[in-house]
Amino acid sequence: MPKIASGLCALLLALATGSVGAELRLPPGFRIAVWAEGVRDARTLVLADDGTVFVGTRSAGRVYALRDADGDGRAERRWTVAEGLQMPNGIAWRDGSLYVADLDRLLRYDGLPARLDAPPAPRVLRDDLSDERHHGWRFIAFGPDGKLYLALGAPCNVCERLAEIRRMDADGRNEEVVARGIRNSVGFAWRPGTTELWLTDNGRDWLGDDRPPDEIDIVTAPGRHYGYPYCHGRDIPDPEFGRGKSCADYAPPALELGAHVAPLGIAFYTGTQFPAEYRGDAFVAEHGSWNRSRKVGYRVIRVRIGADGRPLGYEPFAEGWLDGEHASGRPSYLLQLPDGSLLLSDDAGGRLYRISYRGP
Repeated sequence: MPKIASGLCALLLALATGSVGAELRLPPGFRIAVWAEGVRDARTLVLADDGTVFVGTRSAGRVYALRDADGDGRAERRWTVAEGLQMPNGIAWRDGSLYVADLDRLLRYDGLPARLDAPPAPRVLRDDLSDERHHGWRFIAFGPDGKLYLALGAPCNVCERLAEIRRMDADGRNEEVVARGIRNSVGFAWRPGTTELWLTDNGRDWLGDDRPPDEIDIVTAPGRHYGYPYCHGRDIPDPEFGRGKSCADYAPPALELGAHVAPLGIAFYTGTQFPAEYRGDAFVAEHGSWNRSRKVGYRVIRVRIGADGRPLGYEPFAEGWLDGEHASGRPSYLLQLPDGSLLLSDDAGGRLYRISYRGP
């Protein structure tokens, strides 16, 4: 039997699948189970109208489709609908079509749910995005304005290139810059009922174990600059590019996270399965550090949001992938299912977990 520990979020759960071999901690009343496994490099998640879950990847070069047709809480069917791509991390769903951002190209797959056994060739909407591979794993999503938003990470640790959020029409035309000074965002979402774009941003490396913080930024109107590469966090000038600059001249982060925790997916909870106090809050997947003397991250956090719509702070929600310096998985992206449960991808373990609430 799993050992019960005390403290915040102190319910230890032994996963039902013996191959996982890990104990994950969630708040009392929550349950976590493997929804799918053997999904190599599972990253971004989107939901089609018929309930099909599409999964993007970063290094596997594939896009998968999965279905839980019998509703038992586990996907029993999986298809590979695209392969041989470069970095198809970014995927989005709109009007019956799957959009895929693959490094320098924007692709669209039409009619996929009805053609999973024989997927169609994609339509190439654009092939002129930056082809630099450093931070080349894109993130895309459709906004409440009907535009397709695209993150273009800086192709470096610190430099004055790209580091932007852009938007365009669904056909790839009429592109414009929405935000500058965003080093590497690979996850964003709109706060429900608003046009506020909340995005995770991964800070620069090699300023030490605890500097600079990773961030959550909020874009309320196009045109603002969020500091990179001149200023990091609220008040840390860059030792090279920050000379002669003032952090006061740039939009500060809405919330500073830990240094090197590598926040990826962010999702606002709008369902009714979780207790009422969770509704409207955001969940963020911390992928985990790679260049810190002691590892941090490797968990999902809950960002509490106040009545004014601003973040009040954050706390652990799902932990247990990190045991000392050994990581058994890396949380990547989150997706709310129609029943109010959450799917969570783990690209290191090649799994998708389902997080549900059953009560005490």
